[in-house]
Amino acid sequence: MPRRLRGAAYQAFYRLPYPVRRRIVRLIVPKYLVGAVCIVRDAEATDPGRLLLLRQPPGRSWGLPAGLLKKAERPAVGAARELREESGVDIDPDDLTPAVPNAIVHSKGWVDTVFLATVPASTTELVVDGGEVLEADWFPLDDLPPLTPSTEYLLGLYGIGPRAAQQTT
Repeated sequence: MPRRLRGAAYQAFYRLPYPVRRRIVRLIVPKYLVGAVCIVRDAEATDPGRLLLLRQPPGRSWGLPAGLLKKAERPAVGAARELREESGVDIDPDDLTPAVPNAIVHSKGWVDTVFLATVPASTTELVVDGGEVLEADWFPLDDLPPLTPSTEYLLGLYGIGPRAAQQTT
């Protein structure tokens, strides 16, 4: 598109009322669901460490505490909320550390914001509801159970699990 035509198009666009502009953008721009994920390690474990994992229905594989953000919810707040709802682990959002990279864009149309935490497993009670989450447990990093494909991929980006050596960031 020639530069002048593009400039004129932008000027016309910005003259439109904000709700109309927003609706146009939502129709044109790809949409993503945004989630928050917690990678929680046992603060007391010796090397290589232990990781908190959840088994959710249908219950064949294990995953990380995670869920979708609510509208206008800060990612760290959503991550802490999901961690508490799914495992009973209560962490102040300010005590979560953003992972690097913090945002992972998945090819199937969602974005995960990833946070790190450590808690002492011996004094942290794990509580699950039996519906959304069937089981929560700590696993040695060198002996992880079968993982969901998205968990395996995500952990691999951070050098954890069976795909750690295969991933590049």
